[in-house]
Amino acid sequence: MPTLRRALGLLAIPAVALATALPAATAAHAAPENAPAAATSSPTVRPDAAAGGWLARQLVDGDHFESVFNGTAYPDQGLTIDAVLAFAASRGSDEAAAKATAWLAKPEIIGGYLGDGTTEAYAGATAKLLLAVEVRGGDPTAFGGVDLPARLRSLQTAEGRFSDRSQWGDYSNAFGQSLAVIALHRTPGGAPAAAVDFLANSQCADGGFPLSFGQAACTSDADATALAVQALAATGRAAKANTGLGWLTAHQNADGGFAAAGATASNANSTGLATQALLSGGRLGPGLKAWGRLVKLQQGCSADPAVRGAVAYDATGFNAGTGARATAQAVLGLAGTPLSTLSASGAAPDAPTQACPPVPATR
Repeated sequence: MPTLRRALGLLAIPAVALATALPAATAAHAAPENAPAAATSSPTVRPDAAAGGWLARQLVDGDHFESVFNGTAYPDQGLTIDAVLAFAASRGSDEAAAKATAWLAKPEIIGGYLGDGTTEAYAGATAKLLLAVEVRGGDPTAFGGVDLPARLRSLQTAEGRFSDRSQWGDYSNAFGQSLAVIALHRTPGGAPAAAVDFLANSQCADGGFPLSFGQAACTSDADATALAVQALAATGRAAKANTGLGWLTAHQNADGGFAAAGATASNANSTGLATQALLSGGRLGPGLKAWGRLVKLQQGCSADPAVRGAVAYDATGFNAGTGARATAQAVLGLAGTPLSTLSASGAAPDAPTQACPPVPATR
């Protein structure tokens, strides 16, 4: 079961709004029944805010997400962190974000996600949680009793790769490497040069980045490339980042979206991450085209009120089983703020709802 939990944790954004709510970056250059309603729910026409508000209302007990395997629910720290990042990006739902952050700091929750720090320590999970604490403005050196930057640095190998220390095997990959570079870049000590070099040198010949390191063939992946681009841009590797952005642009689908590795159809998760990278990287043309694809996947005023604001995983329609994770990563693209500067500071406390015209009274 530790292997399953680690995999879950590392898996990881209405037409009426399109004309009035462009992503913030352009201005600068499964639903549980016991989720409580937010204290207030003001209507919004901003796609990112509406998505963040819907996501906040899906939290189990108001503070976390769960994943179900063989009929048993397990705490999903990774998805909960995705939500915390989404709330900050949407500049709202801060009350929910604070509760989720407090839940993540519980000893049994943080220990189950990061490992005990001695025999078990997981690089990607540590990097992701460190980033979330930084975004929230917390003290990452004493979060839940763990010095997150020190723990993460202890997992760096001589070659610069951040690797797991575990009896269950090493599941570290480019996601964790990019998140580690971004998160440590935000610390006073900065990102280690060897770690940045390792990520930069993993770039495939076609300009993209692979998800897994050390493979016989370097196969570029849209999700991995989107995160690597942000990490390299933040740490001064503009040439490598620009080449990665070029790969993303060349692999954008006609509908504006992006597909997962081995697939052809656009999905909200890949599109959300790619949109964030494109907009924050100054590629406004393809970035806005991708943003428009996310808006088309968002559930608008014609949808069931319970799902308005949510983002469907793909064009087949909204599915409660994939809705929360798809929406969380779609918000990152709808907002367009890079992970390197993302902050919850100034976020509104309430969880907004999708603004819709009043329904005419029947006679």
